[in-house]
Amino acid sequence: MKNGYQHLVHDYLIHKLRDMREKRTAELASLRGRADALAYQAKVRAAVAKAYAPFPERCPLDAVSTGVLECDGFKIEKVRFCSRPGYWVTGNLYIPNGLTAPAPASLGVCGHALEGKFSTTYQKFALRLVKNGFVVLMYDPVQQGERNQYIGLDYLGQAAGLCAAHNVMGKQLELLGDSMPTWRVWDGIRALDYLLTRPEVDKTRVGITGNSGGGTLTEWIWANDDRLAFAAPSCHVTSFLTNLENELPTDAEQCPVGVLGAGLEMIDMMVCQAPKPAILLGQKYDFFERRGLVEAYRELKHFYSLLDAEENAELFIGPTVHGYSDHNQREMVRFFRKAAGMEGEPFEYDPPTRTPEELRVYEEGEVVKAGSTPIYKLMQETVDKLEASRKPPVGSEWQQVLAKILCLPPKPLAPPHFRCLRPQRLENKVWSRNAIETEGDIRAIMRKRLVNQGYGGTLDVEEEVVLYLPNCSAEADSMECDCLKNLNPEGAVYALDVRGLGESLPEEGSGLYHQPYGMDYMMHAFTMMFGESYLGRRVYDVLRTLDLLQAEGAKSIQLVGRGQGAILASFVAILRPELAKVTLYDAPKSFREWIDAKVCDWPAASFPFGVLKYFDLPDLYAALGDKLTIESYWTAYMQPPTEVRD
Repeated sequence: MKNGYQHLVHDYLIHKLRDMREKRTAELASLRGRADALAYQAKVRAAVAKAYAPFPERCPLDAVSTGVLECDGFKIEKVRFCSRPGYWVTGNLYIPNGLTAPAPASLGVCGHALEGKFSTTYQKFALRLVKNGFVVLMYDPVQQGERNQYIGLDYLGQAAGLCAAHNVMGKQLELLGDSMPTWRVWDGIRALDYLLTRPEVDKTRVGITGNSGGGTLTEWIWANDDRLAFAAPSCHVTSFLTNLENELPTDAEQCPVGVLGAGLEMIDMMVCQAPKPAILLGQKYDFFERRGLVEAYRELKHFYSLLDAEENAELFIGPTVHGYSDHNQREMVRFFRKAAGMEGEPFEYDPPTRTPEELRVYEEGEVVKAGSTPIYKLMQETVDKLEASRKPPVGSEWQQVLAKILCLPPKPLAPPHFRCLRPQRLENKVWSRNAIETEGDIRAIMRKRLVNQGYGGTLDVEEEVVLYLPNCSAEADSMECDCLKNLNPEGAVYALDVRGLGESLPEEGSGLYHQPYGMDYMMHAFTMMFGESYLGRRVYDVLRTLDLLQAEGAKSIQLVGRGQGAILASFVAILRPELAKVTLYDAPKSFREWIDAKVCDWPAASFPFGVLKYFDLPDLYAALGDKLTIESYWTAYMQPPTEVRD
């Protein structure tokens, strides 16, 4: 399969991010003192608040303790609390023995270890802290430790793996106008709520630390909660640009909505609480590359100097690979002791760890088995509320709502420029190829099946046009799918690969493309961080192609879409009511089904952010009326309804 434009979307986003950073760098360079720094910080804090909104209302913590382990100089209490009604968070609370006054404390945020708080690495940093006089709450992130949300399901599909499961949850939340970063940060805020209820804790001396995904959450929670006094994110801080350039997809919770569009870089999350003490921890051979970490530290150090607190920002880079190594843990303990005003040298400790059986909060070892409401059930309840209150658009409201959801840019006055590429022969058919410049350096590749082996070096458009939108690749569908093979057999057929599909597929093949943690997901995530819609930009590619076809003489256009292309076709048919007809193959029945199925295998780029606040697909299908024909459906698993899942 041709995908010679494999880096097309990737390079487009890199250039877009570089342009943003150039403006940000100039803004930082213009800061001239405390007043300027505080004004910049206020802007950052407002952007962060918008990126993570809406947080839910606080529910009762409903905290319980299920047991205590007596250890050498400390105890470990096994606790559970609610971050949302019925949604349980499990944790281990490490408490030094013999406290005579409230002690400094820290949240311990686990990275992407399936075992969560049971991880020996994460136990060790909690043990080092407790032996140095800190109270520590180490809690399980969702899908880790005792918080497997899919326990008991027969089918896991794309959720068969920790990071993949986070991304499945993330894309489903996006349908509701919600986000995985918000859910993950809220768990941390509620963990802090619980920690501050404990009489053993000095509320003025509470820090936060974690590694990798826990380093992410250290930054995100730090940016969103003023009660924290010091922080030590490990093995995450770099730059968004470095991750993008290095083709490093990160989990859904690591991609806050709109932050790039607001002009923020990753280190701005740490700027939110300046000049409070913060140390950035990394590793020499980390995949979160040290160039970005050094750049981030340089910017943070400069910002702290504007607030006359340069000594409050530190950097330590360990000598090894990604992970919360002993070197980094010791530096964190040293820094936390200093930040908490503790005198003397840190207590050196080689901590023995405990087994999961000793540390688990529930005998079942799984909160869902013990009675917690799984995340997909909470999402279903939200859909119920949205369906009960929303009124689908009518008339011209449809175009306005879709333009908003899809973040569509204004339509240019002129049709797009196009290039005539080399034709291609497939199964004794000749297909001409045109590169349509839809937006900047983005090129949608339009193929035309020529009648009677016609000349492919020009674009000659008929008055009646059939435009086909494939699921993944126009080339693949032309050889494998009867719905394209048999389409308009005596006439010309046009087939369009929008950005990131077909000839600009970012992976080597469709199998890799469909992985939940691949480059297509990454393009979706970065587009969303710009406050835009990857699906919307694909719709835009179709709209600009229609502009070209109409400018070249098309009087009547029929759309045919399959799979992902069916979603594009249905949206475009609403936005362009002049289209004669739209036919869908392998279309989704509803977005609601993607949540009710608990696990959904459709690619993240097919999930319109916030769509269920306004309508669901049956509403849109009804609005298209008689011009719509749906030939077949696919389930949430991208399979025919009668097909057995494997």
